[in-house]
Amino acid sequence: MKRRALLLGALLMPTAAHARTTKQAAKKPAPPRPPSGPQPLKEAKTQLIAFNASAFPYRGNTPGINKPFLDARDGKRRGHTTLRGDVCWEDTTYSDRRSLLFLPAGYNPQLPALIVLYLHGQGATLERDVLMRQAVTRQVAESGQNVALVAPQLAFDAADSSAGNFWRPGHFATYIDEAAERLMRLYGDRRVGPSFNAASVVIVAYSGGYLSAAYALERGGATHRIKGVILMDALYGDEDKFAAWAASRRRLAFLFSAYTDSTREENATLQGLLAKRRIPYTVKLPASLTPGTMAFVATGGLDMHGDFMTRAWAQDPLKSALAMIPGYPRMVRAKKAV
Repeated sequence: MKRRALLLGALLMPTAAHARTTKQAAKKPAPPRPPSGPQPLKEAKTQLIAFNASAFPYRGNTPGINKPFLDARDGKRRGHTTLRGDVCWEDTTYSDRRSLLFLPAGYNPQLPALIVLYLHGQGATLERDVLMRQAVTRQVAESGQNVALVAPQLAFDAADSSAGNFWRPGHFATYIDEAAERLMRLYGDRRVGPSFNAASVVIVAYSGGYLSAAYALERGGATHRIKGVILMDALYGDEDKFAAWAASRRRLAFLFSAYTDSTREENATLQGLLAKRRIPYTVKLPASLTPGTMAFVATGGLDMHGDFMTRAWAQDPLKSALAMIPGYPRMVRAKKAV
């Protein structure tokens, strides 16, 4: 019986080769898990799309005067008389509902992100000027920041700074809410909706875009979301609105105004209003745009105004300004060695 038990045990024992195979199989690493959650964009995404909460058409009154915005007629056509006395017609100037949306390659909804609201100047269109001449999307992409861009069409290719529906109380908040949903759809994943809904906003205004910015600050209904304001030779009036906003957000947001001789006096006026409220400011280029920073930078003569979005205190000044905002870098993956 003992001999039979020993023989049976020997037969059941694994051979050395079988033991090694079993041991190696146990050490084989598990396959890598796929990354969870929404991932950084492999390619940039751009879209021109009509908004419900667009700046125009606008059928209300012009603030400050008891007069309809559309105060001119030619048969069935309705138009607006600008400050220069010219008539701009609604069907050609104040009917484009589109906004430009842009997400740069590498945009990561799992990282802290900003929404940049860009307000173009007079005589501009989204395609010809914002995309091409002012190179706004390129500068956003090259800033290295985790930024989503939204730019509404204001007065279409016209010498007019009218704010349209941004004059309406609460419209800025409605516009930003719609922009968050549109950006979520552009990204292509409903899971990123909360990220866009919670993102802080930086308003960038160039030239005539100042008026829409001023009313967004004063009555837009979403002051708590505005992390900062960047004025690109854009302070042509309403200094009191910018000063009041700065006073209410003095420790929570930043104001950065770069200007030429075109808006020198208005920038001096705003500096005086800040001084009266005992809000400190600097007249030098700041190292960073941290909360509480109020900075004014003089850049040169009137000849610089037309190309200010690409040539100011530096080449590609929007890229430079966005890069100064701390806390929002895109995560750049290291390239594998070849």
